[in-house]
Amino acid sequence: MKTEKNKKNNNNAHEEKPLQDFAKKIGYEYKNISFLATALTHSSYSNEMKSKGVKTDCNERLEFLGDAVLSLITSEYIYLKLKDCKEGELTRIRATVVCEDSLFGFAESIDLGAALFLGNGEIISNGRNRKSTLADAFEAVLGSVFIDGGLDAAKKFLFKFIEKPISDIVKEGEIKDYKSLLQQIIQQNNGEVLEYVLVGESGPAHEKIFEVRAMLNSNIVGEGKGRSKKAAEQNAAKEALALFGY
Repeated sequence: MKTEKNKKNNNNAHEEKPLQDFAKKIGYEYKNISFLATALTHSSYSNEMKSKGVKTDCNERLEFLGDAVLSLITSEYIYLKLKDCKEGELTRIRATVVCEDSLFGFAESIDLGAALFLGNGEIISNGRNRKSTLADAFEAVLGSVFIDGGLDAAKKFLFKFIEKPISDIVKEGEIKDYKSLLQQIIQQNNGEVLEYVLVGESGPAHEKIFEVRAMLNSNIVGEGKGRSKKAAEQNAAKEALALFGY
């Protein structure tokens, strides 16, 4: 049976069962469930509770922590897995995995939006589906796992999300910077304008396929698809390079 002290540690504003249900969904058993409560609390909800005299911490500090943990774990993972990649290639892979689009997909895959504590205004404005809100909340949840269970627990949680995207990036050839090479070639001729245009996307949020065209002076010189916009752009640049004989 929960004591009053336990309830107090749960931010005074959250019922424990929904928290336990979400913890079960993400596959982590918290020693202190109040960390998860904080991770799921948007500032709009915190402010509403404050106006009612109830102190409820929001997830911004845990988001800050989770952002650092995300970068560390992802960096270590690709450093150990991709032994032949140079520093620049590792940086590009990490940037793709930890970008807002990727985090939004991770959050959607665990229905994170439905678990968030939002203020009424945020709910009305569709905050449960807002990309930035969900991406930030995912980092906060990661931060809560880290602060509750340590680095190994955070790795176990995060690996379930990043392993496949990293594998897909390698398979799609995004570790090669075709865009930079193409840009260098184009810049040899003054007045040339190269741009990348998103022409389509399909699939669920966590498995979207993007289609991009490389346009040179408004002419199509390459097309590419990928699981991120950056991957699609790289593949479009790769096709353009082939067209130009590289």
